[in-house]
Amino acid sequence: MVDKPERQLHLGAILEGVGADHGSWLDPDLPGDASIDIDWYIDNARAAEAAKFDLVFIVDSPYITPDTAPHFLNRLEPLTLLSAVAASTSRIGLVGTLTTSYWEPYNVARQFGSLDHISRGRAGWNVVTTGLEGAARNYGREEHFDHAVRYARAREFVEVVQGLWDSYEDDAFPRDRTSRTFLDKGRQHRLDHRGEHFSVAGPLALSRSRQGQPVIFQAGDSSEGRNLGAAIAEGTFASAQDFESGRAYYADLKGRAAALGRDPDQIKVLPGLVPIIAETDKEAREIAAAAQGALDIGKLLTQVGRAFNYHDFTQYELDAPFPDLSGVTLNSYKGHAERIIRVAAEEQLTLRQAAYRFGQWRSDFVGSPETIANEIERWFVRRAADGFNLRVTRPRDFALFRERVVPILQARGLFRRDYTHDTLRGHLGLPVPENRYSLARREPQPIAAE
Repeated sequence: MVDKPERQLHLGAILEGVGADHGSWLDPDLPGDASIDIDWYIDNARAAEAAKFDLVFIVDSPYITPDTAPHFLNRLEPLTLLSAVAASTSRIGLVGTLTTSYWEPYNVARQFGSLDHISRGRAGWNVVTTGLEGAARNYGREEHFDHAVRYARAREFVEVVQGLWDSYEDDAFPRDRTSRTFLDKGRQHRLDHRGEHFSVAGPLALSRSRQGQPVIFQAGDSSEGRNLGAAIAEGTFASAQDFESGRAYYADLKGRAAALGRDPDQIKVLPGLVPIIAETDKEAREIAAAAQGALDIGKLLTQVGRAFNYHDFTQYELDAPFPDLSGVTLNSYKGHAERIIRVAAEEQLTLRQAAYRFGQWRSDFVGSPETIANEIERWFVRRAADGFNLRVTRPRDFALFRERVVPILQARGLFRRDYTHDTLRGHLGLPVPENRYSLARREPQPIAAE
């Protein structure tokens, strides 16, 4: 039996331009058009690559309102963006979000397969189902898909895409000029999928990349979302905002994966990370307190409302108990909305308290570089995370993390000092999936009874 390699911490950088909150864009060191400036993305991707990060991560959503956070109001489409970044980097992974609710599997298979070739095996797909109901009207529908339907559709969608990625076996193109043979037709395969949600013939007009297939990420937190992640994900963007909830999510997701017969170590759990770093813990706490005091309650209410399909919370009394939302749809970000309702009830929060709790990204990572490194190590060693996705917007914060925290993690042997692979799967310690048709060809066939 071969021993499993020792666990290694993984780091991603979520490139959020002018910010997914309502205050980051005010930073004088941040370009006001960062979210549509390809040079900003390339510079930050190169900085993450120089620090040996596993990947950069581009989030997305197909619906906005006038109250949406600045970065979401005006930003580049992920696949186009990442193709440009691919040509300007050489090792770092490139992960983009794309919804299964309003696209077609063939298009997605071709787009991510192309990014995987352009980047020479560094692509990853963050599978989402689109939480906001308003997105339906941007795609010719009057109503959003029901939550359960979205996840059933997503499961089938990913199965179809992965099937299309296997359209060609790895030796399908001999390109033999002597025999004038470009394609071995026996190594090309139609998918001929007919399911509940999709009918796709194939084959995909694209071969597999150096890493076989793009890496699958997923971010759902509802029970259906966790079931989907346990079934398909190789990495998850976990929403845990404190250590105990992180450990609970980690154990739950990996337990569900094991119950499906998967190796739970083949799913990398990467919570979001928004550290507040200063020379001393005291100074960092003062920065955190000042930031808390500068928050706009109206914008916090908008952020809470987003989990409920932008429900208007300004209609309620701020210092009254969190309102009864039994008549409000949860057909949006269901897992997050359910958590808000549950915690508000358990802790008897007022609306104001709930807004401060859930309308911003809370951080347990406040302190000196060593304190931040200690907390990262605690989450990693005690299995609340396999790594983190650092949210990148303010230049100073990103520089402090790269220059002060990463070297401590490297000195402790937790994080790589240099790349040992050049594909995203290699960075994450994930196997290259074998082509299903090549695998079937080698499997012994049953002997027919006489």
